[in-house]
Amino acid sequence: MRKRRTKAPPKPPAPEPRVNERIRAPEVRLIDEDGRQIGIVKTSEALAMARERQVDLVEVAANANPPVARLMDFGRYKYEQSKREREARKHQQHVELREVRMKPKIDDHDFDFKVRTAEKLLLGGDKVKVTVMFRGREITHPQIGKNLLDRVVARLETIASVEKPAALEGRNMSVILAPDKKKLAARAREAEAAAKAAEQPSADSGEPPVAAAHEE
Repeated sequence: MRKRRTKAPPKPPAPEPRVNERIRAPEVRLIDEDGRQIGIVKTSEALAMARERQVDLVEVAANANPPVARLMDFGRYKYEQSKREREARKHQQHVELREVRMKPKIDDHDFDFKVRTAEKLLLGGDKVKVTVMFRGREITHPQIGKNLLDRVVARLETIASVEKPAALEGRNMSVILAPDKKKLAARAREAEAAAKAAEQPSADSGEPPVAAAHEE
């Protein structure tokens, strides 16, 4: 009987820092709103200073001795922190491992289709696992699968690099390819240069320049 895999419980959110009267330490190393060090003061004095300036006293380094506290607008601080986290998540690229499968006796047309599929996935930013699936006695000729995977790697070498070399996994042989940023950037530059060259008239065309028409 197979054991069921249980998902790991989600990580609890990071605890919020202690604010104002929740700070339990008798004294703190105080920093003002502009980041200047005020020094070690009693927590009661720091709270009085916060009330006078109409800001919060926030414990920013609870494990220090004494804890470090800062005068700030805690509501605004939380808003700015949340905004930064949203921006960071927006710019994070989610990379998936996709798989393209083929058989050892694949014909050229299907092989080209599989390679184009892998190319599309790589250009989309995903890693690709290319797998050759052996059936029956085909497993006795693993070199056929290795040759196929070598052809795939050669076809995609301008945009990808090998993350995991070809290896047998049971009755399958796989290679893992990852998008190569340097190669992709070089390919983009070459395409841009070719496009610019195509827009310019050829100096060797032999066609004389067209003279502007004059009205008599």
